[in-house]
Amino acid sequence: MRIKNVEAIKEHEELRLTSYLPTKNDVWTIGWGHTKNAKPNMTITVAQAEQFLREDLAWVEDTIDSLVKVPLTQNQRDAIGSLIFNIGAGAFSKSTVLRKVNSGDYKGAADAFLMWDKQRDRQTGKMIPLRGLTIRRKKERDLFND
Repeated sequence: MRIKNVEAIKEHEELRLTSYLPTKNDVWTIGWGHTKNAKPNMTITVAQAEQFLREDLAWVEDTIDSLVKVPLTQNQRDAIGSLIFNIGAGAFSKSTVLRKVNSGDYKGAADAFLMWDKQRDRQTGKMIPLRGLTIRRKKERDLFND
């Protein structure tokens, strides 16, 4: 089973053809949330953005396939894929979402999405909630529960 609801990722990431910093504490990003080789003042085409997204979805799907040990519905897979796309494979591998889903606690896994609505402030080191992440996590939780 592959990620089908790519539009959910696109909705949260927003297409940008010029590189940008999503927040002051973030990394350079381009296309639909692509960070791997994004640099300042970079410009791409829509076709390049689509290619980057396909490449990113490949590692996201590999992460799901290697770490999730229980059956998932399509919506659960899509919600987890959106989360991994945003937080990365390393963070997901240590997450409560993964631990709960692999133990069969699907409700607990869904609720654990909401824990991922913060970003570390580089100056203070404190975790601060971001409104956009809070909205995204609620939508991912709802998709997971559908």
